[in-house]
Amino acid sequence: MIERETHTYDVVVIGAGGAGLRAAIEASGNGAKTALVCKSLLGKAHTVMAEGGIAAAMGNVYAEDNWKVHFRDTMRGGKFLNNWRMAQLHAQEAPERVWELENWGALFDRTPDGRILQRDFGGHRYARLAHVGDRTGLEMIRTLQQNLVGVGQVDVFMECTMVELLRDDSGAVCGAFGYWRPTGEFISFACKAVVMATGGIGRAWKVTSNSWEYSGDGHAMALRAGAELIDMEFIQFHPTGMVWPPSVRGLLVTESVRGDGGVLKNKFGDRFMFNYVPDLFRKETAETEEEADRWYKDHSAARRTPDLLPRDEVARAINSEVKAGRGTPHGGVFLDVSSRLPADVIRRRLPSMYHQFLELADVDITKEPMEIGPTCHYTMGGIRAEAETEAATIPGLFACGESAGGMHGANRLGGNSLSDLLVFGKRAGEAAAQYAAGTSGAPSVPETQVTDAVRGVLGPFERVEGENPYVVLQDLQEMLHNLVGIIRTEGELKEALEMFHSLKDRASKVRVTGTRAYNPGWNTSIDLRNMLMVAEGCTKAALLRRESRGGHTRDDYPAPDPEFAKINHAVRYENGEVTVTATPLPQMPDDLRQIVEENPE
Repeated sequence: MIERETHTYDVVVIGAGGAGLRAAIEASGNGAKTALVCKSLLGKAHTVMAEGGIAAAMGNVYAEDNWKVHFRDTMRGGKFLNNWRMAQLHAQEAPERVWELENWGALFDRTPDGRILQRDFGGHRYARLAHVGDRTGLEMIRTLQQNLVGVGQVDVFMECTMVELLRDDSGAVCGAFGYWRPTGEFISFACKAVVMATGGIGRAWKVTSNSWEYSGDGHAMALRAGAELIDMEFIQFHPTGMVWPPSVRGLLVTESVRGDGGVLKNKFGDRFMFNYVPDLFRKETAETEEEADRWYKDHSAARRTPDLLPRDEVARAINSEVKAGRGTPHGGVFLDVSSRLPADVIRRRLPSMYHQFLELADVDITKEPMEIGPTCHYTMGGIRAEAETEAATIPGLFACGESAGGMHGANRLGGNSLSDLLVFGKRAGEAAAQYAAGTSGAPSVPETQVTDAVRGVLGPFERVEGENPYVVLQDLQEMLHNLVGIIRTEGELKEALEMFHSLKDRASKVRVTGTRAYNPGWNTSIDLRNMLMVAEGCTKAALLRRESRGGHTRDDYPAPDPEFAKINHAVRYENGEVTVTATPLPQMPDDLRQIVEENPE
């Protein structure tokens, strides 16, 4: 038997961002003995980078807003590839989840009559993002963490990395194996259900808003355990990340800047977004600067500004301006709020952005424009999950948040991530607890699977020669940035797939030295395997999708293809290989289709 620390629970939640925290609260509240495991420190989740707000059709600013309009916006933003039932549940339940946060102590900005204030965001017909300045994700994490710790019924394992899911003889998930980062000592959990809430895979790209934790761990563990991923070709490149100085390239610049009046300009000062309005959004988008400016003052008097088109459209437009030679000195475009709002309003509405640019770039955004460009931000795809329960395709596994696929389709609207975390974190935690309650017998850990996992993670220590894992990671990031980025072609995707053979071979031979205690090289060797597996699935799915849709743009197939609107790509791990196959998209009922196809006046 491998020497290790052992624990037994009903439900183990892996990941402690907004989705994981909400799932753990719900699982415990439904009577399950629950553990929450996080790779970093509690409270240091990527959720804090979701600064702009929580999308929920509460109608506090525009009474006309309701779940049907939110559902319509989400489906159109996702280019109709969303799991329609997920999008429906999300739109219907998001307001209740926001009010729940408020009851738990979240301090939202307020309307003059005391209700939760809501702001405009890209792709949303009405102002519907409940927010706390531009620090909403931080307030969400603080509130959920306080609730979790205050109740005191959930055991938290911080700085603990999970490496593999464990399965019993029937194929059901029965536990997880990993190690403590501070000591390198091994740990295993026997449990009846696992909720995967590990976030995305942005660390695999060179320019990203994501933190080091985002290495596709949950996606890869689920794949190796036999679960399916879907929609992995759809990677969101947020249109506004910092581009200068190089040390902060990719750091997120919140969409709130544009929601509160900021506009995009090229190096000539032209507001170029008017040249990039797609037919799908043309009827509801302003045609002139004068009309767009009127919309900011009165939404009923004009159509919305093209600066707030969905993120995929804006990112492509910025990319086109830069390629055409109209970019800024450091390869981006300008985002200007200084000429749009008084300085005191900017400092009050956008305090994080004000301090971020002043301290990191020596730019005062109340006096001069920001330099921004696209940055890898979000994975629309993820573990295939059932809409009602977030159950994966293998028994005992549930997924929520960015780890799960389906909700956002081909492109996520800003603000929908935080409401997604709340709605489906709750549903996943509740379903996992109910599944555990209905599972008889005590869970046990298969020792042979633990032995295999230990052999795999210790391999880098046992080699007398080999590359530094950071070198392989750097080459992976460079390759994905150049060949599987915001614009793709068949030739470049095939070149990337050829390079995966070499990268995987090199990763299997990396060498690390020292002990297992706080060893970043060893940690990276483990993360690298996960990133390679998931990124290969992204690349293979991107090659098969011969069209442009949402976060997937093919230069050789620039238009959407109606045939590809009927399928999701499923990623599996079979016989040691990542495979991708087309699966039919669930069909939307006629009453919901009518909502989606409505054209607003």
